[in-house]
Amino acid sequence: MKLNTNTAYPELNSVLTHLLTHTMRILGDNFVGAYLQGSFAIGDHSPYSDCDFLIVTHEDLNARELTGLRRLHKEIPTLPYPYWRTGLEGSYAPAPILKCWSTVPRDPPGEPRGADWGDPGRLGAPAYAYPFWYVDHGSDTMVRSEHDNTQVVRWTLREGGVVLSGPDPKDLIDPVSADDLRTEVRETMDTFIATGLAMPMIAWQAFWVGLSCRILHTIETGRVTSKKEAMNWAQDTLDPAWRGLIARARALRKGDDEQATKPVAPAEAEATQRFVHYCRDLAN
Repeated sequence: MKLNTNTAYPELNSVLTHLLTHTMRILGDNFVGAYLQGSFAIGDHSPYSDCDFLIVTHEDLNARELTGLRRLHKEIPTLPYPYWRTGLEGSYAPAPILKCWSTVPRDPPGEPRGADWGDPGRLGAPAYAYPFWYVDHGSDTMVRSEHDNTQVVRWTLREGGVVLSGPDPKDLIDPVSADDLRTEVRETMDTFIATGLAMPMIAWQAFWVGLSCRILHTIETGRVTSKKEAMNWAQDTLDPAWRGLIARARALRKGDDEQATKPVAPAEAEATQRFVHYCRDLAN
């Protein structure tokens, strides 16, 4: 099966080729397709973006496939590409589950989840839909998570996903309505507020500001966009009192680890908490 790993970043292309060549060998006939979503689908990526992938399978992974893929994801961080070898983030999604959203929590075959199960890819959130096998940004470990089993991911992949191999994502995913997106992002906001909005460093503070802006933009427009575009929109649209906070979050550039890992000033953390709750009030 032909691969299309021609992004703007040669080192990423090498990592993706390695990932897909071995994934297709491990999965064999269970492989359906491989795609990029997130910033690569929205068209707002940079040399420091996460590379959000989704690999679609006919059925959930069996024990042999899982063993092979776990070995592969342990190997990828050893590749000679300093950023992109740890820049991958994504899931292995069974096609029947990916096709349409279900609000009824389902467990993978033979893997019942207890009532106290906390999603490792969603800040410990409870079971909500169906957990894919997921690899977090910077991680070499596969875990069960519903991180990518969302309407936002389905919309992004269906409307703008980059096909690395396989059929058009519109052939795999039912349309996602604007109202479905609005419902989900409102629930997402409630979920992350309930976690307490931890801000161990400036990167997290900027993340909460950007995510809140993007949620409001989705509610306003019925589509998914980048945090950068959403923050530009928010600066022009929301109460001018928040322009400074948004501008500071917008100014933090990926790759600036020295700034991103600094502690958050107490006044900035308090302002971020107030901004997120302000956004929730507007969202509702």
